[in-house]
Amino acid sequence: MEMASMRLFPSMFAALSPQTSTSSLSTLPANKLILPRKRLYRASKEAVSLLHSAQEIEKPIAGTSFPLQDVLEAQQFDRDLLNSIFEVAQQMEKVEKDSTSSRAHVLDGFLMATLFYEPSTRTRLSFESAMKRLGGEVLTTENAREFSSAAKGETLEDTIRTVEGYSDLIVLRHFESGAARRAAEVANIPVINAGDGPGQHPTQALLDTYTIQREIGRLDNIKVGLVGDLANGRTVRSLAYLLARYSGVKIYFVAPDVVKMKDDIKEYLDSRNVDWEESADLMEVASQCDVVYQTRIQRERFGDRIDLYNEARGKYIVDRKVMDVLQPHAVVLHPLPRLDEITIDVDTDPRAAYFRQAKNGLYIRMALIKLLLRGW
Repeated sequence: MEMASMRLFPSMFAALSPQTSTSSLSTLPANKLILPRKRLYRASKEAVSLLHSAQEIEKPIAGTSFPLQDVLEAQQFDRDLLNSIFEVAQQMEKVEKDSTSSRAHVLDGFLMATLFYEPSTRTRLSFESAMKRLGGEVLTTENAREFSSAAKGETLEDTIRTVEGYSDLIVLRHFESGAARRAAEVANIPVINAGDGPGQHPTQALLDTYTIQREIGRLDNIKVGLVGDLANGRTVRSLAYLLARYSGVKIYFVAPDVVKMKDDIKEYLDSRNVDWEESADLMEVASQCDVVYQTRIQRERFGDRIDLYNEARGKYIVDRKVMDVLQPHAVVLHPLPRLDEITIDVDTDPRAAYFRQAKNGLYIRMALIKLLLRGW
């Protein structure tokens, strides 16, 4: 391993067995030496401390380790780290357009496992596309809840311990809040939370903030309207956490009574001195906002309470009337899939940015995978 890494993490290398010499390490394939496994992080508290202190570095040094072992929740990211990830995402836009670039092979020899216990189109395919565009390979389970050993009663922890033996990175979507953290606690390889029930969806929040930066040109001093299913929507929860990193942000919550934003998010925003307001008037909010972030009412979270679902669905719809009051520079975002909460005639409006938003997910996920496996 490079001597610079040894100087940064001396006790990490001391934690290796006496029989393991640095000269023998240097004979391993180069693409497996850039970052140590999480088991080596755990071997040294000093190493973990140094890795997390790297978040304070304004400009990361090429070849150094990414400060996160896993991507589990939006609170892991401060604005300096966000800015650095966004810079890498911009580089990934160039990589996608030029498959002959050396960066398009930066993950040659790496394997990523995608374990999805809930349906997904954009998240799963964008992660798999991201890995392949960087030279890596993918092991995938599209519906792990029904077509994996989970259907036989295997615990999530046992599944993770097994799958990590076949791969270098696990991307997990699960129907239970906190599942990604449980997976990370037993895994010796990086785990990315691709959505855990109504809990969080941190990579969606990263691509959302990246999209706002690209579309509006700033993340400070903006007004954002979060609309729709705010009680069950993991995307809006994670986005609220990230928006709180910026100054002068005001967030409007526009939701039917049965799916209002939960108190823990409001309390977090209060603790960060972020201005927020609940409103029942979508037209008024849309006229003031830089970003209208629409979400679908999630039928799957209502169980047999069809009456409550029907009460909530269709109450707030972004249509031509809403677009007429939207400011010229403002944008409409949506994590997708949509049902009828944005009418199709809005798609041709240049302020409808949700398909550009989905494409940005590829670049953000390329950046995260590269950073977790190879560093800066």
